Amino acid sequence: MDLATIIGLVLGIALILGSISIGGSLLPFVNIPSMMIVLGGSFAALLINSPMSQVIGLFSVLKNCFVAKLPETNAVIQQFTDLARSARRDGLLSLENEMETINDPFLKRGLEMVIGGNSRDELTSVLETEIICIEQRHENGRKILEAIAAAAPAFGMIGTLIGLVQMLRTLEDPSQIGVGMATALLTTLYGAVIANLFCIPLAGKLETRSKDEALVRELMMSGLSSLVDGLAPRVVQERMAAFVSESKRPVTPTQAA
Repeated sequence: MDLATIIGLVLGIALILGSISIGGSLLPFVNIPSMMIVLGGSFAALLINSPMSQVIGLFSVLKNCFVAKLPETNAVIQQFTDLARSARRDGLLSLENEMETINDPFLKRGLEMVIGGNSRDELTSVLETEIICIEQRHENGRKILEAIAAAAPAFGMIGTLIGLVQMLRTLEDPSQIGVGMATALLTTLYGAVIANLFCIPLAGKLETRSKDEALVRELMMSGLSSLVDGLAPRVVQERMAAFVSESKRPVTPTQAA
């Protein structure tokens, strides 16, 4: 689980609700018409803006904001160093024994191509296409969240105008002024909270996740290409370490000494 995302959301909601409760009851901040305008309007705009398949797929993409399932880069480097050692000692066909221990679909497909005797160009062509598709899925999810982030405050403003019109039409009845004013102010509040606490931060997390996953996939692709080239384990490790910042690179026995 990504604790940063969960802690951030919980903390943001707690601070908003806490600041409201300090000043009084939460009930005055619950307004059904305002929710209908902001939530319903934003969802309607989303359906108009994006294909239904992308809207439905958003929920699976959003899991990446809460679940950190990517392997550590050093673990990937060590894994390929071991694979290169096995391949150099017993040949590429010996890597079939490692297939059962690999759960990552990307890595499994690449290793199958290596064992199957595909060339380096064929391997990189297939894997680069898959990386592009992964980035595209993340990009679609990010664009949907950004579309909601843009629509929610806009519908909040629409709700404000509706509330002001209702208020102006009932100036002769003071008891109705509060209803219109509440709708006017709360729709703006709802729109701002949805955009700035949920959609914009989650879109940013998706962008970060996409870059992290692309880095790990490119790291794996480099390792798989090294296996095809038949490089020595030490050379494989050094080639893959170039993808990682120097402070986070695995320590070799020579460096440790």
